[in-house]
Amino acid sequence: MCLALCVSAQAKGTASELNLFNFSELRSLYDQDVLSRPLESKLNRLLTTPFVNNSKIDPALPAFNRSEKLGEFLRVVHWNIERGLEFEAILAAFKSETDFAAMLSPERFGPETDARSEILAEAAMLRAADVIVLNEVDWGMKRTGYRNIAAELATELGMNYAFGVQFVELSPIYLNSRKKTSDAAENELLEMISVDPHQYKGLHGIAILSRLPLENVRLVPFKNQPYDWFKSEKKSPGLIEKGKRSIAGRVFLEKTLREVRRGGRTTLLADLTDARLPSGRVTIAATHLENRTKPSRRLDQMTELLETVKDLAHPVIIAGDMNTTGSDHTPTSLRREFMKRFGNPKFWIKKAATYALGLGMLEDFIISGITFGRNHSNPTVKHIPFIAPNAERKLFRSIGEFRFVDGGSFDLRGDKQRSIGGKRKPFSNSNQRVNRGFVTTYQVTRPIMFIGKYKLDWIFVKPADLKAPHDRKGSYRFAPHFGRTLTAVNEAIEGRVSDHRPMLVDLPLGEPAIN
Repeated sequence: MCLALCVSAQAKGTASELNLFNFSELRSLYDQDVLSRPLESKLNRLLTTPFVNNSKIDPALPAFNRSEKLGEFLRVVHWNIERGLEFEAILAAFKSETDFAAMLSPERFGPETDARSEILAEAAMLRAADVIVLNEVDWGMKRTGYRNIAAELATELGMNYAFGVQFVELSPIYLNSRKKTSDAAENELLEMISVDPHQYKGLHGIAILSRLPLENVRLVPFKNQPYDWFKSEKKSPGLIEKGKRSIAGRVFLEKTLREVRRGGRTTLLADLTDARLPSGRVTIAATHLENRTKPSRRLDQMTELLETVKDLAHPVIIAGDMNTTGSDHTPTSLRREFMKRFGNPKFWIKKAATYALGLGMLEDFIISGITFGRNHSNPTVKHIPFIAPNAERKLFRSIGEFRFVDGGSFDLRGDKQRSIGGKRKPFSNSNQRVNRGFVTTYQVTRPIMFIGKYKLDWIFVKPADLKAPHDRKGSYRFAPHFGRTLTAVNEAIEGRVSDHRPMLVDLPLGEPAIN
């Protein structure tokens, strides 16, 4: 049964079929600081009503993964796919070894190299996913070919899906008509920016793909929205903000780099139902916490999310980009900023950067508020005031202290025999650790040692029967095992598949045969 707003699994829907905003309405969403009642009502409905498609329900129950150590298990993958800019590579990684192997450069990854073998082994892990949680998912954006990314991926992979809108993208560079000038470079730039008003939907959000039916799907925006993406981005940034973004001062460029949006951070929740699952039901909570704020405000959002799932007496999986940088800006690069908006990095590097910035072939970093030292790859470490501060520590402490209505807790355990690399430290069963922290999930284009690498993405699991987060004597049924961050597969193509690396965790349906 399909709950909420049900749509067909087409790759590109039309506004009339789905009651989305037409181009004129999108312009009004930008122009009107105070929305008319019809526009406000339509926007609120879009931001609180998930799109759900369960057309891939098979009367024959799908087979679960199986291993000698875990028995039958559910594999959950999380990936912030950076809008879906490299859609073909993402699809091939999840769907076809042949297609993905064909994308590998023979000069970099020859047929007999260890690097090639590692990439293909990680892609095989992705193909075994039962559930895929995706952050930064486009629908009807020029930068991603106007695709409905979630629907098209689900169709190609034979999976059910739910999609929740976080933002309606209203940047004036997309919506304003501009006349040609005598400047050939500017005209070329405008041609690259201009959008097709018939295809432009301007939607950006979160998705859950599943081999199992998705029930009780709901979209819950955070009440705590510490950054106003409409008001703050619409107004001209001040000198301090310009400095943070390394902007060179041209009004045209300011408009280009603004991300004017209606909406806010949200959580997409869905229940998996199958008699073979513990309690017959598992809740997936896909979320994305705010990056343009202080860690204390991200904690407010996490607290709100925990209250949303508190009354659930069955297993719960929270997955998403938590933006745990310890600062109020996710670092990025100039190339990525252009690419995320317009999807054509070669043009922006070679043409737009030179023309609009006057800075030539600059591909430097915009690294704002970097946390040096130990916190970059391990935001869970203790907060030691003045000596070694860690502003994100409270978020992880709140997860460890949280208890569900049935007394259950999230699994913070780390076991040598249940983690990649044999790490006996907190969270190592669910999120891959290395000696000095966790395998980082985000990085700028050209990091300098640890600078520009962060652990931002997380998977937190409430197992079937765990009452204390560190209880190694307790049950491991549906507890996280072998949490892994897939670095090689993300580096398989030139420029990377995404600025975030995919992660996965395996959840045994019964008590695993591990001593």
